[in-house]
Amino acid sequence: MKIKKPVAPILPRLTQTDFISLDDEIIIEGLALKEQDLSYQDSRNLVFRECHFDKLTMNRNHLERFECSNVIFEHCDFSNTEWLGASFHQVHFRRCKLTGTNFAESYLRDCTFEDCLADYASFSATNQKVVHFNQTSLNDTEFVEVVWNNLLFEECSLTGSNWFHTMLKELDLRKSTFEKIAFSQELIKGLKVTTEQAVIIAAGLGLSIE
Repeated sequence: MKIKKPVAPILPRLTQTDFISLDDEIIIEGLALKEQDLSYQDSRNLVFRECHFDKLTMNRNHLERFECSNVIFEHCDFSNTEWLGASFHQVHFRRCKLTGTNFAESYLRDCTFEDCLADYASFSATNQKVVHFNQTSLNDTEFVEVVWNNLLFEECSLTGSNWFHTMLKELDLRKSTFEKIAFSQELIKGLKVTTEQAVIIAAGLGLSIE
């Protein structure tokens, strides 16, 4: 599976001495922004296009109908931000903090999460196509009622993740780890796991293994 990586923009370039506000109905395009705190803001119909954000902090934001395309986020902090019903296309999260971030009901296309901390995040009711989680901590996450195609996990931690009501056929978790995990039993057929992982899953389903 090949992931298309966004191309970093050239102009304009802002630093921590500049300031932008996340107002309603605005488009932020072709922007390289570094070291800015945009936390505790509410916005509707905010659009990021062809941007590169480095060390951006957006804690506890509520972004309704957010759209993001061809964007790179590096060392950014989106803890407890609400992205309900958002759209992400060709977005790369690199070494970002996504603890408690809510992606519920969002669309993700050609997206990569690399070396991120995303414990307690929610991806419930998302539609994901060509999404790659690499070396990312996803403990106690929600993947409930996810529709997916080409969803890849490599060297991720998935302990305590919840996959109820998500079809698991052909999902491959063999390169990742978990100590406990929750699935809908009737949808587990075709899930690819190691022998050790199968024992963990069986124990979670109430089987006695001796």
